[in-house]
Amino acid sequence: MARIFISGSSTGLGLMAGRLLAEQGHRVVLHARNEKRANDTKRKLPEAEAVVVGDLETIVGAKELATQVNALGRFDAVIHNAAVGYHEGHRTTSDGLPHVFAINTLSAYILTALIEQPARLVYLSSGMHHHAHAHLDDILWQKRRWDGSTAYAESKLHDVMLAFALARLWPEVLSNALEPGWVPTKMGGPGAPDDLDQAHLTQAWLAVSNDPSARTTASYFYHLRPLKPNPQARDTARQDRLLALCSEISGVDLP
Repeated sequence: MARIFISGSSTGLGLMAGRLLAEQGHRVVLHARNEKRANDTKRKLPEAEAVVVGDLETIVGAKELATQVNALGRFDAVIHNAAVGYHEGHRTTSDGLPHVFAINTLSAYILTALIEQPARLVYLSSGMHHHAHAHLDDILWQKRRWDGSTAYAESKLHDVMLAFALARLWPEVLSNALEPGWVPTKMGGPGAPDDLDQAHLTQAWLAVSNDPSARTTASYFYHLRPLKPNPQARDTARQDRLLALCSEISGVDLP
């Protein structure tokens, strides 16, 4: 059985994936933003090995979370699920960063760089990434008027770029991305049309399955099926630029 860490897993798809993996007999460590959420999560899924606490909005918070995760020992898979949604207004963090970028892009980079290298990496994206532009020339929204939907779509493109960059740079790791569909979670809203019962299956499958279709790397999925990602995600020059920007902003180098 595998050991899996899931970021942003106190509610929604992260918690659903954690519950499924625990039911399958895997060891699961979840993550909550604060102690109250952590206690609620423990009650919701007492089978979880642990619930670590950390606020991914700040660089220090992401670093501290990585330290907590490493203290628990090595994981077979890490699912990068933490995110805020597309209705977000413009707000800067204590680090002076747009909070959508800080949580959706930068924290995924920091956790990837600092958590002991697992056998598998899984990054959650969105169907909205297909029509986004990476905007690496203005990743912090200093030149453009804020648009929450666009910022979210860009961040989800960044996540696919991270997945494919790690697949290239860490060939011994299976690194993939997926879109769960627009489903009626707290983030997706009650009117979302996709099937919630399907939304958490792919990340769990990519994290642990020995199905040859899951034992791939640099692939993108929707409901257990391969799907073509935004072509920008496969541009290695863009990938390298994104990694360099995240390293510069966070002060964390990718091993």
